[in-house]
Amino acid sequence: MSQPILRALISVSDKTGLIDFARALAQQGVELLSTGGTAKTLQAAGVPVIEVSAYTGFPEMMDGRVKTLQPKIHGGILALRDSVEHAQAMATYGIQPIDLVAVNLYPFEETVAKGAPFEDCIENIDIGGPALIRAAAKNHGFVTVVVDPADYAAIIAEMAAAGGTSMALRRRLAAKAYARTAAYDAAIADWFAGVEDMPFPERLTIAGSLKQMMRYGENPRQAAAFYVTAERRPGVASARQVQGKELSYNNLNDTDAAYELVAEFAAPAVAIIKHANPCGVAIGATLHDAYVKALACDPVSAFGGIVAVNRPLDAATAAEIAKIFVEVIIAPEVEAGAAEVLAAKKALRLLDAGGLPDPRAGSRTFKSLAGGFLVQGRDDCVLGDEQKVVTKRAPTNAEVRDLEFAMTVCKHVKSNAIVFARDGATVGIGAGQMSRVDSARIAVMKSEEARQAAGEEQPRTQGAVVASDAFFPFADGLIVCAEAGATAAIQPGGSVRDAEVIAVADERGLAMIFSGERHFRH
Repeated sequence: MSQPILRALISVSDKTGLIDFARALAQQGVELLSTGGTAKTLQAAGVPVIEVSAYTGFPEMMDGRVKTLQPKIHGGILALRDSVEHAQAMATYGIQPIDLVAVNLYPFEETVAKGAPFEDCIENIDIGGPALIRAAAKNHGFVTVVVDPADYAAIIAEMAAAGGTSMALRRRLAAKAYARTAAYDAAIADWFAGVEDMPFPERLTIAGSLKQMMRYGENPRQAAAFYVTAERRPGVASARQVQGKELSYNNLNDTDAAYELVAEFAAPAVAIIKHANPCGVAIGATLHDAYVKALACDPVSAFGGIVAVNRPLDAATAAEIAKIFVEVIIAPEVEAGAAEVLAAKKALRLLDAGGLPDPRAGSRTFKSLAGGFLVQGRDDCVLGDEQKVVTKRAPTNAEVRDLEFAMTVCKHVKSNAIVFARDGATVGIGAGQMSRVDSARIAVMKSEEARQAAGEEQPRTQGAVVASDAFFPFADGLIVCAEAGATAAIQPGGSVRDAEVIAVADERGLAMIFSGERHFRH
């Protein structure tokens, strides 16, 4: 049933579309009530408006903290129009019905994001706004509530066509209104938890805004959507898509993994990801150099993969990447020459993230479970304070550099993880196996396949170093690495068989570091 709108209350912080909306309401004979800055904006535009204080006979006070928290306002919103008792109460106390409430809230999230002082954040916590929104949404059988300027046009269109708003529209807007106040309260609670240094509060609410409906999820039969949170972390959520097809669920997941990995390095770096696992990572004097080294690790798996770089993408690197098919390229900046080179690749998604995430920033990660979710801090380090050389031979300076590089990559590889590296590039990666020795064998096998394809004589693992994300439970995994030609190893340590593993390393002349930090990734 269409519900006519005779009186509207408008009080908005975001004034996008405000004047056109209010003017359209007034032209349809709607009486407008408003407050503070909104009323002044409408008056300046020549739109007839009654200030709330004039309507209620009660002045705004306490720096505007008290203005709409008043029976004549909330009675007009909450009254059931088909209730005799409510009608009598309205008549007794001079309350007029309010048929539309257009409110958006003080910009709390934006204030926090700017790093504003505590007092400014507190002042930007809206009280009257959520109360008005929730009241109007509750009484959506008679009242239209709107919290998003994008919905103004739909309201005006229905009023013009039917003389009021439909129940279907009012219900949709009510659902949207409650979602907005829930997200707003979640943002405030999360901010307070941060202020009080409570990363895991007793109640944790996650609020997200729909950014994109996906064609499907991991598989075509699964529905999916992409939501973004208030976290200001450069990456896929905030990136500008320069070109290419719509990003898929798997594209987003893999691109996030690639960008978080490449951000770990200070030198020009490239990471190539396939199914959330690295298939090649390298640092170099230039991006072009790093890409060539990264691709060489596993060019077969790189086909159809995701490429992430940690420097502005230049034309030379773009041209090199364009020689094979890749799904996505993400960079902190895309130079004009690079965009021009890649423009011919119509299907390629090119993302400009506008910056790099800080791998040491203490944000949280989430994983869903049946009936709940797990929350943890990011894995924000590579080597622990207790790292030590445990073998008779200490690694050389060159080996130390490669060991740290290999372990940095290793923490981004699905467990069990084994990474061979040499000269700032991966040369073999084994991921996601149930036993560590199998991961080691796969890393060697992949390295050997790449060597044979390139027509090289010497095994790439010969003279390389190796990293393990967790301790070697037995010496067998280390033996596989040693037989492949590894000269040094890094692992967390902590196995009951550490002494046995160290003895094997000494027998074979390997240098080994216990990093003191495990890097499981599931």
